[in-house]
Amino acid sequence: MKRVPVLMVLSLVTALVATGCSGDEGPSIVVYNAQHEQLLEEIAPKFTDKTGIEVELRNGSDPELAAQLMQEGDASPADVFLTENSPAMSAVEGAGLFAPLDQAAVEPIPAQYRPQSGDWTGFVARSTVLVYNTSMVDEADLPDSIMDLADPEYAGMISFSPTGADFQAIVAAVLDLEGEERTQEWLDGIKANGTTYDGNNVVLESVNAGESAIGIIYHYYWYRDQAEAGDNSDNTELYFFGDQDPGAFLSISGAGVLAASDNPDEAQQFVEYLTSEEGQQALADSYALEYPLNPAVTLGPPVKPLTALDPPTVAISDLDGAKVVEMMTQAGFL
Repeated sequence: MKRVPVLMVLSLVTALVATGCSGDEGPSIVVYNAQHEQLLEEIAPKFTDKTGIEVELRNGSDPELAAQLMQEGDASPADVFLTENSPAMSAVEGAGLFAPLDQAAVEPIPAQYRPQSGDWTGFVARSTVLVYNTSMVDEADLPDSIMDLADPEYAGMISFSPTGADFQAIVAAVLDLEGEERTQEWLDGIKANGTTYDGNNVVLESVNAGESAIGIIYHYYWYRDQAEAGDNSDNTELYFFGDQDPGAFLSISGAGVLAASDNPDEAQQFVEYLTSEEGQQALADSYALEYPLNPAVTLGPPVKPLTALDPPTVAISDLDGAKVVEMMTQAGFL
């Protein structure tokens, strides 16, 4: 008599295994994330709440994750790739690893912030700036062009973080706009004139402490510190280049869906959310203080408006990260 309930339980277990317990797990995607981890930890749950699609973040740097994707190829578990800067997107695009994005993901973003291929799109941006110590240099004495920082008059005054993808993206823009010879001269000049640090926050701290008079960073490092206690920025101000100078370069963070994705529909929905008005507003409301690229959303004060910037025009898919690494190695930075 005891065998009957045991057999019934075994039959039930077998049935659940056969159906994979399908009611217990919803759809999910894997995102290789080279954007700021904290930012995506804010945004991904909002997407999940809206769609029911779970997001697994695998975090790393632009070059690290781009290299991993190219090594993994079609065997990659990644569904979506996000970057801080566009050269890593261009490398993955050049390897043929992206699927074309749906129009719903692409249309909200102006054409200058995405490649013509439609294989990926920008979703936020960061402006190149100088941060300067107000007790060490007057704004009137700052250069009209970032290229002038290689001149002898700025010897011992500047600092930057050459090993990170941020600075390498700036160099990629200089290369695109000024050519190889002029860029190599500029790299040699700022190496002679400058002090290098590991990280843009460290550059900001060094300028604030008076270790150097001028630093090359992206805008949001300063604004974030000001929004907190200002401990690493109160002795400084920001200086924005104009006239489409290379120093006004607007670096684009990219999003793309991998052609080998096992969950292409869900991956497309994630990128569509990032570029939608709802997703862009979530980005604007976050701690990040990076510029949303959907014109329907603006980043509020005190950040200088995106529309007030005067960046140079660059073809974001043409920024040559590999050549930049070669030139920076030649200059002794890497």
